Amino acid sequence: MLPDRKTNLVVSAIILLVATLLCGNPLKAARPLVIRVLSYNIHHGEGVDGKLDLQRIARVILSVKPDLVALQEVDRNTTRTGKVDQPAVLARLTKMQILFEQNIAFQGGSYGNAILSRYAVKSHRNHSMPRHENGEQRGALEAEIVLPGKHGTLLFWSTHLDHRPDPTERLASARVLEKIVQEKPGMPGILAGDLNSQLDGMVLPIFLRSWTNSNGLKARPTVPVATPRSQIDFVLYRPQERWQVKSVQVLDEQVASDHRAILSVLEFLPAAR
Repeated sequence: MLPDRKTNLVVSAIILLVATLLCGNPLKAARPLVIRVLSYNIHHGEGVDGKLDLQRIARVILSVKPDLVALQEVDRNTTRTGKVDQPAVLARLTKMQILFEQNIAFQGGSYGNAILSRYAVKSHRNHSMPRHENGEQRGALEAEIVLPGKHGTLLFWSTHLDHRPDPTERLASARVLEKIVQEKPGMPGILAGDLNSQLDGMVLPIFLRSWTNSNGLKARPTVPVATPRSQIDFVLYRPQERWQVKSVQVLDEQVASDHRAILSVLEFLPAAR
């Protein structure tokens, strides 16, 4: 005798309940996670009006409610910024967790990159980039971020590459970064920062071998800040199949820094089972 429809429904409900208890709610786990990523070269908090104003920088950041922020040109306890611990101030003003690493000792303090995160941070480390012809020591700050729910972790990077016309050092840094990233090939990641190179330059193609540019092939100019003509600030992601781009926006702020900030809203997709 075949089981009736009511029996089938009961059995199905029991199976779903057991699966939920053992594995969590599969429907909930399958939902993509929207992550708002901001990259911002803050010019040590000094605007184009010559004023040092971290509250203004914080307002720019908070205006788009980011989850992860890659910051470049951040001072800690330097003379030019009044011996202020800028990472600590920005953490307080934004109510986000801050990571900071020195790339150079400067004016009695430190100068480097930072990361703001609304999510928990499992670990972080700083990688020194190649230095050519007595240029400024550059770095890439890496953080392993714990995502909410059952989405696991991702690597988030904040970096700032050499600004000089000769691309030799930028190219070397891009190759080193790619080598470091390949040490964890299965882990999803976001790389954000001031690459000091445009879409049609020589540096981006190196990154785009394994990363995807969130704004695709259409440039989103970020400098000069008053009337942007060139994009040198980027948000890249990998692997391509784990992400969907919801939107990309260059913020309409012309005074707080000498760069405009770029916001990418990304959807992180669950891994295929």
